[in-house]
Amino acid sequence: MNYDTITYDLTDGVATVTLNRPDKMNALTTQMRAELAHAVTTAGREARVVVLTGAGRAFCSGQDLGDRASAANLDLERTLRDEYAPLLRAIVDCPVPTISAVNGAAAGAGANIALAADVVIAAESAYFLQAFARIGLIPDAGGTYLLPRTMGMAKAMGAALFADKITARQADDWGLIWEAVADDAFAAHWKARAAHLANGPTAAYAAAKKAIRGTWDRTFEDQLTTEAQLQGTCGKSRDFKEGVVAFMEKRPAKFEGR
Repeated sequence: MNYDTITYDLTDGVATVTLNRPDKMNALTTQMRAELAHAVTTAGREARVVVLTGAGRAFCSGQDLGDRASAANLDLERTLRDEYAPLLRAIVDCPVPTISAVNGAAAGAGANIALAADVVIAAESAYFLQAFARIGLIPDAGGTYLLPRTMGMAKAMGAALFADKITARQADDWGLIWEAVADDAFAAHWKARAAHLANGPTAAYAAAKKAIRGTWDRTFEDQLTTEAQLQGTCGKSRDFKEGVVAFMEKRPAKFEGR
């Protein structure tokens, strides 16, 4: 598929999906949502890690309020159900690790798409903004699910009601993201993180994602059972055998992802 609003690069097992409307701060249109969902789904089949990032000075400024395709038939419920939900499911259900490399502003739905990834790495100059209340809306694109589960109810409620900017450093301190990185080291850092995951035990990563993402729907006893089942599968993998041998031989493991 040819993309008009994003770019897609697959190198050394890393699929980099870049939101590419820098003149609009990578604001989301109907077309962009469809292209992102397609790219992430494709990357899940052919890559070992997926990175989402933005071109220019923003990661994503949220919904493009001037998008004619959306404005012509504005139905927010339909848009969230038919356009945002498939994109978010593609990110959350991706069988390989996903990274959001947040290079700048991440606002509205753009913030919550970033937060849907398994790991969020942000440049120190970046920020997150639940801007919805400023136009009479509630956090969407998974925001009401993700925010209280990452930074707690108190911070989530304040972010929703006040619509204040959350700096990358605050987001790091509050547990909203994995880490904030100095701007001059940001690009090299997230690329190194992606390369690390691309060379890792992909099947074990998939099992970890399944166990951790599903924990909210399970009791403790259920979670123990799930852990045992998934660990049993990992223990039969070639990667586990390789990992043990590499440990004993004091050398880096060469994982195949199976």
